[in-house]
Amino acid sequence: MKIHRSLALWRTAATKRLLRRGWIMTSMAVALLSGCGGGGAGDASVAATESTDTDTVQAQAVPLSNDRARLGQAIFGDTDLSEPRGTACVACHQPSQGFAGNHGSRIGVAQGSLPTSLGLRNAMPTAYSARVPALHFVTADGETEAQGGHFWDGRVDTLAQQALGPLLNPLEMNNPSKRAVVDKIAAARYAPLFRQVFGATVFNDTEAAFASIGVAVEAFEREALQPFSSKFDAMVRGQVSFTPAEARGMALFMDPQRANCAGCHKMNPGSGKPQDSLFSDFTYYATGIPRNTAIPRNANAAFFDLGLCGPERAAPTLPTDVVPGVTIDNFCGKFRMPTLRNVAERPAYMHNGFFKDLSEVVRFYSTRASNPQRWYGPRGVPNDLPTHYLGNVERTKAPFNRRVGDAPLLNDGEVADIVAFLHTLSDGFRAP
Repeated sequence: MKIHRSLALWRTAATKRLLRRGWIMTSMAVALLSGCGGGGAGDASVAATESTDTDTVQAQAVPLSNDRARLGQAIFGDTDLSEPRGTACVACHQPSQGFAGNHGSRIGVAQGSLPTSLGLRNAMPTAYSARVPALHFVTADGETEAQGGHFWDGRVDTLAQQALGPLLNPLEMNNPSKRAVVDKIAAARYAPLFRQVFGATVFNDTEAAFASIGVAVEAFEREALQPFSSKFDAMVRGQVSFTPAEARGMALFMDPQRANCAGCHKMNPGSGKPQDSLFSDFTYYATGIPRNTAIPRNANAAFFDLGLCGPERAAPTLPTDVVPGVTIDNFCGKFRMPTLRNVAERPAYMHNGFFKDLSEVVRFYSTRASNPQRWYGPRGVPNDLPTHYLGNVERTKAPFNRRVGDAPLLNDGEVADIVAFLHTLSDGFRAP
């Protein structure tokens, strides 16, 4: 049985810790820890279970309720679905890393099934992605904003479509065709379950079978990857209290005159419902992230990743009701905000993976406007956008509305407090 080296991370102490917490369902662990090759799912009939510890905060990863979701779980962990074989969806969406991660890559962007295959972007977390709406544009209060869509650039509208993308991407799972993927599914140990769910003759129709793969993975992600089981969720339910540092961090996070994180990463802790705090409104921003020179494509100084404007997608068509004068050029260089849930578990941050430390992310937001030289060099000008798109970089909303030379928005203690709060967003919390 061939197991890709990165999947050894499933055997780490971190994964075992998550198992104890109830974040990873037992059947998922069985599938991914003990049955990687030959379909990687073990016995697809094994029912998922959750922790029976009565002290565990409720709403942990729920048991899978139907065959479609159990099938998606098997596909998610199948290391035979890449070319060469050895890389599964979980390689870039690891539970111990908040269902993010980059397959062992240390440069901030994902490595594919070949060691030389390095993509353009950091892997976006799949947890809570079922909450992302289709790409659309909203015009209100004199501003037109893009919202929703999957991937950093919103290039597909549904979770099922998103699940299929890596299978054919030469820099990810590298399959030559839809038929090649379908044939691998047909040979997997869970193929009988696939036929049971989608019909006895499903493998005869390549398009239908391939689309069904995405449908199954979506069913799994909808059921399993939005548990709302963090300390923040327990606090919202009135089950625990925050430490002083966590409480101070949340206050700064929500303060529109200070960090103002909640201005974009929407939350409503007073509702009593964790589902009202997704920590993103899924809009698009150009925040001026420094250029990640370790990305192979960035060796070409003339190359730029423009998010909504390409190169991974064609620029979308704007609706007719946009603010007068707004064109698609106003969206170039903008990327969709991911949820901050499980953000403290991720190994890299932002679309290009430039940041590897959460404290540095907070310091960037604190000082980008007041000390741009710290991030971009002597010129102090954002260095990962063409000059004619620099006007798209956010400068009007706090914390980016400060003047060059101002003191840092946050001191070191306040940075630490915000990071402490962000740690409360990690799923798998157990009440003391």
